[in-house]
Amino acid sequence: MNRLFSAIVLTFLLFSLGCGVRAQNSKKPSEQDCYKLAAEYSAANRGVSVLVMKGDKIVFEDYENGHTMDQAWFLASGTKSFSGVMLAAAIEDKLIAGFDEKVADTITEWKTDKQKSEITLRQLLSLTSGLESGQIGRVPDYRDAIGFSSRFAPGTHFAYGPVPFQIFGEVMRRKLEPKKETVMEYLKRRILDPIGLKVFFWRMSGGNPMLPQGASLTAREWVKFGLFLKNGGKWNGKQLVAKKLLAELTVGSQANPAYGITFWLNHAGKNPMGMPTEMRVETDNGKEVEDLYMAAGAGNQRLYIIPSKDLVVVRQANFGEYDDREFLGRLLFGRTK
Repeated sequence: MNRLFSAIVLTFLLFSLGCGVRAQNSKKPSEQDCYKLAAEYSAANRGVSVLVMKGDKIVFEDYENGHTMDQAWFLASGTKSFSGVMLAAAIEDKLIAGFDEKVADTITEWKTDKQKSEITLRQLLSLTSGLESGQIGRVPDYRDAIGFSSRFAPGTHFAYGPVPFQIFGEVMRRKLEPKKETVMEYLKRRILDPIGLKVFFWRMSGGNPMLPQGASLTAREWVKFGLFLKNGGKWNGKQLVAKKLLAELTVGSQANPAYGITFWLNHAGKNPMGMPTEMRVETDNGKEVEDLYMAAGAGNQRLYIIPSKDLVVVRQANFGEYDDREFLGRLLFGRTK
């Protein structure tokens, strides 16, 4: 009987120990563990930086593949999202009547063109204007951009390219000309300087900033832009741009629900030009992270803004293989394939 009892106790102890080991091994990873998993994936795929800001503090930072904290990196099309915020600021400043103001109200030579005359600024920067979008990587001057032709009725087709952003630059140039202020001066005065964002370099075209792809920033500078957005346009307690105006930038179009006004959204969508069609990042219970959005550039440059998680994440890279869902699945939930 004693031997039988001892055997039962031993079996129970071994079973309990085994369960304990399994429970320990399957426990939820810490936030730092998740960030490290994401950084490992990034570094293995030619990533040069991963920076995570939670609240208003940097909680994780990693530089790989020869990159350093002080080294600026070309954002490529990650630059585009500055135009969306500039549009929101110009509306608040009453330079522009609203998102649905007609481009032809400023580019008056469009008034005689049946399709161009109907294009709104919302359609222009949500890439649904119907215009020829131009070749990626070949950025025309502002004045040349307005000469590109219309192919489709406004609002019916999504087309990714540099032309619409340069047209917006010409709109802003004409709006600001009577005030003797340049587009770059306005962007710096209204957004960049108030949040302390230092631009290492911004490519120019015809004396004006390239809006589709011109900026080079360090990870620590780019994250400031994301923090400003996550906080709904507020910086150090001051509302720089109205929250409701910035919220319009994350509303997709009927032509492409995965793209708002200069930002990619976490929704199914379409994009024939090689940029990410969708992130579709889901929680462990299968629900999408609805408020996740990003600025994205060639070479897999990313600025993720996730207000519900109180997170802003920068990822910079020198091309390589990359999957947004893999990176974010690791970073948010500790998931690996």
